[in-house]
Amino acid sequence: MATINLTASTFDEVVAKDGIVLVDFWAEWCGPCKNFAPIFEKSSDAKAEIVHAKVDTEAEQELGMKFGITAIPTLMAFRDGIMVFNQAGALPAPALNQLVDAVEALDMDDVRAKLAEHEAADH
Repeated sequence: MATINLTASTFDEVVAKDGIVLVDFWAEWCGPCKNFAPIFEKSSDAKAEIVHAKVDTEAEQELGMKFGITAIPTLMAFRDGIMVFNQAGALPAPALNQLVDAVEALDMDDVRAKLAEHEAADH
């Protein structure tokens, strides 16, 4: 499955779905982003069951600000609507594969329980 482009109007709907969504925040002028693009695209072909999405930070500055993007590329992973990974920097293919494997292996009941504990502690 090819990557999809996200906008401010489609972002929340796409990442809220069940399953895994990887989001690459990038810009046309960014050299590391251009180097990462084929790695991300190859992952989208290899893992068609995972949504691979891109956010052009120039066109979608609102999303960049919403997520505090200060360096690109920044990669985020969402599973069942919950952000489980957020890191700036281009990943080599083996590291991206490891990330995908780790997100697939997450016990989401455990993640939700920890989130609930964290939120309870904040109140």
